[in-house]
Amino acid sequence: MSTGTNRCVLITGTSSGIGLATAIACARAGWTTVATMRDTTRAVALNTAAETAGVSLDIRVLDVTDDESVREGIDSVAAEHGRLDAVVNNAGAAHLGTLENDSLADIRACVEVNFFGVVQVSHAAMPHLRANGGRLLTISSVGGSVGQPFNEAYCAAKFAVEGFMQSLAPVARTVGVQVGVIEPAAVTSEFVANANVDVAAMVAQAGPYAPALTAYAQRVQAMYEADTGTSQTSDEVAAVVMETLTAPEMPFRTQTSNWARDFVGWSLSDLNGATVYEETRGWVS
Repeated sequence: MSTGTNRCVLITGTSSGIGLATAIACARAGWTTVATMRDTTRAVALNTAAETAGVSLDIRVLDVTDDESVREGIDSVAAEHGRLDAVVNNAGAAHLGTLENDSLADIRACVEVNFFGVVQVSHAAMPHLRANGGRLLTISSVGGSVGQPFNEAYCAAKFAVEGFMQSLAPVARTVGVQVGVIEPAAVTSEFVANANVDVAAMVAQAGPYAPALTAYAQRVQAMYEADTGTSQTSDEVAAVVMETLTAPEMPFRTQTSNWARDFVGWSLSDLNGATVYEETRGWVS
């Protein structure tokens, strides 16, 4: 990958949270930064952050669930900027629910944005990344290694992302493209709020799952408190993204905190699944 100041990166889902923070961090580092989102009327916070940081961004519409939007968006970036050196797949959507209470449409919608959206962007970007010895980095989650209660659809999508990218990584490397995933844990951003979940209403409609959902919701609320030691800010995660993106050799899997490393480690070393099962079972008791 080029080490000059003309490096160009495209980031999806930059209206808030990790995507916004990563866009600002890339621009500060001298990258030509293309910050994309489904609806650019939501770019107010991003524009404000850019003005505060004294950086310029190329803000564009890109809907990761729309193949035409993805292909036209990525091809136009490569054409107008003359290159594409890196893509950060950040766009995603939280989803809270469980199998019996979710509709199949809910599950499909979650997988569509969190998995197929990543695949669509990556598919369109690969020829450009291959031409420049580029990097393909996807914001996954500890939920891509550890299945979590009431997150079946979300974790399924993230597991799929990690399986896809881990399988792609050695193949892509033969043509000069490095592939990796970032696994944050709890992040104090708008991600969960953007899921538009009314937990009280969900509990009221959860039937026999109400006690378990109540216990889980209380645990998550505690985790997202900034002083618990388990959560990070979006800026802290973005710093890890930048460190990974610019490393001489990009690791495949990077956790963003010691807590995330320990948490993912339980699953990666848990051959029969008992450790993770006993841990997560306690979240809903």
